[in-house]
Amino acid sequence: MRLTIFIFTLLFIVSCKKSNSSESKTTIEKTDTVEESSSDASSDLSAISTKDFRDFKVLDSKNLTKAAIWGSINPQMEDFNEEEYNRLKPLIIEQDIPTLQKHIADGIFNYQELTKFYLYRIRKFDRENALSLNSVISINPNAIEQAEVLDIMKSISGHPIYGMPILLKDNVNASDMATTAGAIALKDNIVEDAFIVNQLKAKGALILGKANLSEWAYFFCGDCPSGYSAIGGQTLNPYGRRIIDTGGSSSGSGVSVAANFCAAAIGSETSGSILSPSSQNSVVGLKPTIGLVSRSGIIPISSTLDTAGPITKTVMDNAILLDAIFGEDKSDGKTFMIMWESGFYYNNLKEASLKGKRFGAPKRLLEDTLYAKALKDLKQQGAEIVEIDEEELGLPNFLRLLNLDMKKDLPAYMEGYGNKDIAIRTVTDVITFNLKDSLLTMPYGQKLFQGIADDKGDDTFLEHIKDTLRTNGKQFFDIPMKTYNLDGFLSINNYHASFAAVAEYPALTVPMGYTGEGVPKGLTFIAKRLQEKQLLEWAYVYEQVSKARVVPQDFN
Repeated sequence: MRLTIFIFTLLFIVSCKKSNSSESKTTIEKTDTVEESSSDASSDLSAISTKDFRDFKVLDSKNLTKAAIWGSINPQMEDFNEEEYNRLKPLIIEQDIPTLQKHIADGIFNYQELTKFYLYRIRKFDRENALSLNSVISINPNAIEQAEVLDIMKSISGHPIYGMPILLKDNVNASDMATTAGAIALKDNIVEDAFIVNQLKAKGALILGKANLSEWAYFFCGDCPSGYSAIGGQTLNPYGRRIIDTGGSSSGSGVSVAANFCAAAIGSETSGSILSPSSQNSVVGLKPTIGLVSRSGIIPISSTLDTAGPITKTVMDNAILLDAIFGEDKSDGKTFMIMWESGFYYNNLKEASLKGKRFGAPKRLLEDTLYAKALKDLKQQGAEIVEIDEEELGLPNFLRLLNLDMKKDLPAYMEGYGNKDIAIRTVTDVITFNLKDSLLTMPYGQKLFQGIADDKGDDTFLEHIKDTLRTNGKQFFDIPMKTYNLDGFLSINNYHASFAAVAEYPALTVPMGYTGEGVPKGLTFIAKRLQEKQLLEWAYVYEQVSKARVVPQDFN
């Protein structure tokens, strides 16, 4: 019956980790990560910035076991053994989507075998062993059956995402699994597919499962490590378990892609939640222009700033996944009609050039050796680098914007897209629920949620905050771009994520190497609205010349 339903459906359906703003202009050491701080106390971005954790209160989940995840899947995996895994491993590990599709077209393996490979690998590495990453929070119980259907039907969509196993950040609604945002309060939130999941399924993508995340997209505890959720436990970085921060809030999405647990993943960002885990895990992450990708059916922080976006191993894969999810959604007032046809983002990507492109490089970042090397690579490809001073602009009341949006947006999500049988409706409901068993539900507290509940700002104040932040964000980039006739802005990791967020500008990070301690870093391109294709082209050229990504040592 499930098989029939899936065939019918397929035929007829056609994070965050928040980073601080870069307002201070302190010089950095050559091998250090820039730790940004706000000179404007009212923005209080320190509350949602990276915490340097080495010891965790909670490592493995107290609410999720390996047996619970795999109970329904194991019987379906009995015909897939270690020998088959090792046969497929060199054909799949670190391969991009076009290569995987070629292998399938050549008959080397099929979509079901590809799906079983990823499932076997997740089960082998992700939980309750010496290499546990805790990056996957649930598995689609129908994934293998659905992959079989895809093999039967072949590529009815003609899109390269067809048959590719995709992990979703667990704030994205998907019908075969609960959508929890990592919170026990939402453990029974069984819902219909989000708009972007329908977009993926319409093109034949396979939803493999859900990725762990910083609980409530890292807008919950305030004093907790990135990558922690009460349901999923503590996500760990494959480049240094318990040593290197995962970044957040799309921690599981970044980690799972880095560890080759899926072909690609979906993350979400409010301010840095795609850029941070992507750069921290040496993968490619794109935060799109707000409105390019629907947010309907995604557990929110801020209807002003939220967006979903692709996290992948390569720029080409990123373009393919973005191409699969963009589109107008009339139920999301931020989205808009785009006339671009399918293939817009990935077609002709290999023909991209940097000749004559002008990029602004903040002077205070030039002492970073990896950044300096990246600029040299860009110059060799014909780009012009203009050293600039950053605009002295603040982000006043940034935290309060999130407070006031979340206070309204969570009830709106629960009413429109949440499970009607769940009593939880508001932030206050969550706070009350968690107090019943605080050690289980909130070992790091719930300071940020309490701040939301206590914020008495009204709609007029909220609109004032939005206007100020949007103006400051746009000016931060627009002034130097106009002054120096720049095509784009070059950053590191998520250092300028907050300004890009409030400007509603797209940003893309691509691996640029590793510090002496082995910490991954990303070169981040930022451009004006709807210039995602340009970002992808720039990043593709850089990626091809730098070839900076290295597979994590214990997961190769």
